[in-house]
Amino acid sequence: MKTIVRILSLPLIGLVCVGLAQAQSTPASAKEEKSAAPSSAATPAPRTDVYHVHFNHAAPGKAAALADFLKAGNPNAPMPGHVLVLRHQDGEPWDYVAIQHMGTKATVEAAGNPRGAAMKDLSDWHDDTFVNGPSWAEFAKAMGIGDEGTSKSAESVYVVSVYRPLPGHQDALEKFLSEPPARSNDLSVGNVLMQHLEGGAWRYLTISRYKSWQDFATSESNSVAQSSKGEGGWFQLREHISFHNDTVTYRIAP
Repeated sequence: MKTIVRILSLPLIGLVCVGLAQAQSTPASAKEEKSAAPSSAATPAPRTDVYHVHFNHAAPGKAAALADFLKAGNPNAPMPGHVLVLRHQDGEPWDYVAIQHMGTKATVEAAGNPRGAAMKDLSDWHDDTFVNGPSWAEFAKAMGIGDEGTSKSAESVYVVSVYRPLPGHQDALEKFLSEPPARSNDLSVGNVLMQHLEGGAWRYLTISRYKSWQDFATSESNSVAQSSKGEGGWFQLREHISFHNDTVTYRIAP
């Protein structure tokens, strides 16, 4: 497999929310719910572009400084300004995730990725993975950072999830993750599916956006009610994964 990635000197960019998986279930009234969903949700956008996913954990006492560093972005990035930075609220131990759009390809250079002086004292640990995903226009629209402006999505909540399939279950897991959410249960307004190219020990990454904490809480409540009946996406997901985690976040850039 030819995977071309670039290691950048970027200022990049470090309780399980089962509602995400449950929301992707398709109850008996699936036809009505799917028809109510936006037409763009029925067919996932082609994964034509490369993104760099950077999880970072701040050094003690440096969380605010690290946030400022990541928000500043890198003017030498291949796609300056094409980055989403999210801050941990609940879930995994990382503090920030930055997702940098690289264009349709990236390269690795022998010079490596030396950390600049400004970065050395800010980060405790980080993890990087290159993935493929939709075009930047599709990504930005789903994440509420498109041409319409970010002020309208200032209160958005984002759930970041990573998945590793069981052997032989990759296609089934991808199909499951690609299904549009059931609109009677889930109030998400943007969903992105990305696939590992090089890096971390997971295969898929999803990001689901909710307009508000209230919409997120309502979706979680609906999901719990569904799983309490012994049905829903949580049970379906468990048939295909060996590992997954979810983290609730909010946006700090752009």
